[in-house]
Amino acid sequence: MQDTDFTRQLDGWSLTTAEITYRMPDYRHLLQSFIWQDYDIAPHFPRLIKFLDFWAHNLDGPLAEVRVAHAGILRPLDIRHIGGEWSLH
Repeated sequence: MQDTDFTRQLDGWSLTTAEITYRMPDYRHLLQSFIWQDYDIAPHFPRLIKFLDFWAHNLDGPLAEVRVAHAGILRPLDIRHIGGEWSLH
């Protein structure tokens, strides 16, 4: 069984978190916060942009601010063959 998240990380995907602040549909002076998190490719963030585009066209609460953070959990350089194998017990 192949882990797709692990494969994505090897292909350069990183865990991306976005804090989305939006205005309440009925009370525009009130702000609400929403946290979105998924694997995405920095610095273009195509999945986040797709989600924000969906939000802008289909939801009533207009976006006020989006703050993005991402961390490369695993890079190809982090995995390397060390030249040996050991058995314990």
